[in-house]
Amino acid sequence: MIVTITGNTNRNYVENLCLIFFPGSKFAKDEAYTDETPVLELVVEEEGEWVRAKAVMRIGEQRASGSGERKLTVQMANKKAVGEAVLEAGRRLCGYQPAWGFLTGIRPAKIASDMLAEGCDAVTVRRRLRGEYFLIPKKAALLTNIAVNEQNIIASLPDHSCSVYISIPFCPTRCAYCSFVSYSTKRLLSMIPDYLERLVRDINDTFAMIKKLGKKVVTVYIGGGTPTTLSAAELSVLLDAVERNVDAGELLEYTVEAGRPDTVTAEKMSVLLAHGVTRVSINPQTFNEAVLERIGRCHTVEDFYRAYDIARSSGVKYINTDLIAGLPGEGFRTFAKSVDAVLALHPDNITYHTFCVKKAADILHSNADIYSRTGGDTFKSVDYTQLKSKAAGYIPYYIYRQKNSMGNLENVGFSLPGAEGLYNIFIIEEVHSIFAIGAGASTKMVGGGKIKRAFMPKYPYEYLAMSEEAITGYYQKIEEFFTENG
Repeated sequence: MIVTITGNTNRNYVENLCLIFFPGSKFAKDEAYTDETPVLELVVEEEGEWVRAKAVMRIGEQRASGSGERKLTVQMANKKAVGEAVLEAGRRLCGYQPAWGFLTGIRPAKIASDMLAEGCDAVTVRRRLRGEYFLIPKKAALLTNIAVNEQNIIASLPDHSCSVYISIPFCPTRCAYCSFVSYSTKRLLSMIPDYLERLVRDINDTFAMIKKLGKKVVTVYIGGGTPTTLSAAELSVLLDAVERNVDAGELLEYTVEAGRPDTVTAEKMSVLLAHGVTRVSINPQTFNEAVLERIGRCHTVEDFYRAYDIARSSGVKYINTDLIAGLPGEGFRTFAKSVDAVLALHPDNITYHTFCVKKAADILHSNADIYSRTGGDTFKSVDYTQLKSKAAGYIPYYIYRQKNSMGNLENVGFSLPGAEGLYNIFIIEEVHSIFAIGAGASTKMVGGGKIKRAFMPKYPYEYLAMSEEAITGYYQKIEEFFTENG
């Protein structure tokens, strides 16, 4: 896609707006363009107390225009004026009304939370989301409800709280839609013993640093990959290291992802329970056997039921399940059956994802036309998850959105009251620091009104090859941030 901008505004923001109407578009200057390549021409001007934007969007001979203006005294005036202009032009050209208006970004609840913090009541927040960002009513209501639920939980956090994330970047196989760094070949899985040895060292060093900084760990989240790719003995080594550094009984939540049903055994679940784990995630993604095979999950619906029964009978307090709306080959009727099947089990948490096309996903190699503006049945499928979950007594408690998702739709976590996945809220809403350990880990430092990240190497072999100097530098960077920002 060709984007030309005259005036002052954020180009990355404008490109994200374009992805609402042309998902999967590339904006590199060296891309090959044709007469059918979408074009956006944007002009942004400041005059007196106003910022005004004019957008022209075209494909070949088809063209449409839009405009937006805001007073400079309005918060994010430039972005709102530009968003309105691009939204209007795209809506006219494509004949498509985005459910989320021109709202972009991974953390939409933050906008609603900021309005609540300003003293707005829920009715006002919903009205402002519709009027200022052009959300359709049901999305404005959803976002407001989530923000209210999140704020009630965040308000109860103790001072100087933090969370810890531990990365296990290994899976039994790689899903076709996945873009996470995870290792699944026999040769790469053989790295696990060395990886664990190094990981244990970093667990000890990280918890020692947290103690030195005067922080209190309230949640621990072990993710991946699929942590239960590890054997029961290997899980014991990992959880023993955590147990030596924090009293699991004092944590608000202790999660281990067991997302692949083909990795779940009674022995492993017994290990998790013995070490104080309070939450596991076991994910069918869909109950459509043909779709499971197409996306490379390598487990059956029967495997999921077996794993779920093992987890439920193990005594681990909370179980989460994930479903994905809009998977390739999945229509509304079969997806609705998956929703009904999960709700019949009455898990404590359910996370409903919208299929999102990631540039590193294997599925792009076999299906280059997978992007969809309207999402086909996905909008109806997402609506169904929310209506049925509410009717079954679940509440929405966190939300995030991603670029290039089907229909530009959302990912929402539902829970039974009191069973919310706390780490999910803390990581999405950036309410406190997340100390991350392992390959691909990103420590998020929050303090003094600032947010900064420190990164571990992306791949396990790079992580294992880190020099002592690099390791020391990583921890020094974190300590320096808190020295400066509290």
